[in-house]
Amino acid sequence: MVIFDLELSPGQQKNLEKALPKIKIVDRTRLILDIFAQRARTSEGSLQVELAQLSYMLPRLTGAWRAFSQQAGGIGTRGPGERKLEYERRHIQYRIKHLRAELARVRASRRLRRSLRASVPVPQVALVGYTNVGKSTLLNALTGVPSAYADDKLFATLDPTARRVRLPSGGWAIVTDTVGFIQRLPTSLIAAFRSTLEEVEAADCLLLLHDASSPELEGQHASVKLTLEELATGGIPQVEALNKSDRLDAASRNDLSRRHPDTTLISAASGNGIPAMLARVEEALSKRWLLREIDAPAASAGSWTARLYESAQILDRRVVGDKIRFRLRVTAENWRRLQSLLVEC
Repeated sequence: MVIFDLELSPGQQKNLEKALPKIKIVDRTRLILDIFAQRARTSEGSLQVELAQLSYMLPRLTGAWRAFSQQAGGIGTRGPGERKLEYERRHIQYRIKHLRAELARVRASRRLRRSLRASVPVPQVALVGYTNVGKSTLLNALTGVPSAYADDKLFATLDPTARRVRLPSGGWAIVTDTVGFIQRLPTSLIAAFRSTLEEVEAADCLLLLHDASSPELEGQHASVKLTLEELATGGIPQVEALNKSDRLDAASRNDLSRRHPDTTLISAASGNGIPAMLARVEEALSKRWLLREIDAPAASAGSWTARLYESAQILDRRVVGDKIRFRLRVTAENWRRLQSLLVEC
């Protein structure tokens, strides 16, 4: 087997197979697709991987039936090889169409679940980063329960996993673990995993996780930033953390802190630095989710409580004279609406 760390065109692959007839030729995209196929555990993940595989295979069918003749009989007739090739191409095109329809239904279902989550007044945080930097391990550390699958493998997580995480000043945020990025991510994978990557675009804050112990840290950091730019996430606040700091000595940690002053050194395995990271996440969320207090008449506390739970996250409530003071985490739009309702009362 020969593996190329680049994407080969169909013509290049065909020429290489002719030059090396007894050797399997694998390019970067095919290798990534093979890894994805091994990691897919859910029906959605399997659909996405199959769509990416077939999109990769379709333009490469020309060399698949070299053993069959391409012409037979008189002028204008087609040989068995050409018919077989057309059957295969038509079957793959039909399957791609079917998979896209299935994924469109999955996308609609995910959009519905996302809208339901958005209707609940809880901030959304997307956990993103290069593959195998410890995102699932961090999610388990944040929740205190090993509910997300975590393993020391490339692309161990293909499907987004959402969990509720308590914030330092009270209340909750929904943290979603997403598929890991990689340098020169194939465009077919970006297209196939579009519904998954939409979780990143819909977040209130992006928590970017990097592997502090990786010798390729700078290249991985640049790759993650480039992928986020392609996803049009420029307007979403970002918080960066360097994971696996427990694998470094004190001098290396100090050097990383000096070169990346805007990041937080953490260890998802030991828990070190996680409180400081969460504080930064909460600060980033405060740009959209405001911490406010509002006094409601005690006589109408019941109806007000229902309205507040529909529009805000109640962190605390206490009686102050003839009023009930609510401490909230609320978006700016809902805060203006609640203030106008209070004036009307």
